[in-house]
Amino acid sequence: MGELNILKLCVGAESVEDLTDWHRAHAHVWAKGTTEHVTRMWPKRAEELLDGGSLYWVIKGAIQARQRILGLAERRGADGIARCALVLDAEVIRSEAAGRRPFQGWRYLAAAESPRDLPKTRAKDDTLPPALAQALAEIGLH
Repeated sequence: MGELNILKLCVGAESVEDLTDWHRAHAHVWAKGTTEHVTRMWPKRAEELLDGGSLYWVIKGAIQARQRILGLAERRGADGIARCALVLDAEVIRSEAAGRRPFQGWRYLAAAESPRDLPKTRAKDDTLPPALAQALAEIGLH
């Protein structure tokens, strides 16, 4: 994993499955094996992100998953405004839950502060209720 990652709220998702379902429904839009998340601001620390960084998704108040950042690409909306597409590996990797309060946009997340990946054998485990996962994460038990 890279030294620098991005943290982003996964707006509208109730679970990691909601995120992966959305990706499947839109897969025809992206290059094979990738997904994209378009954001308004271009990261100033792009080189660090592209050196193995990931986008960590906050779902229901806790970091729950990540996707490796493969590249950055300019995308223009119908309004003509240039935006930054985070080009992501399509694989969604579940992580240990780590509570986070709501915030606007995205934030940098140092590798040392990033939650560990869950073993693939635990990827299908039932998730804890978000409030419980956040409470446990805040006291360092989850």
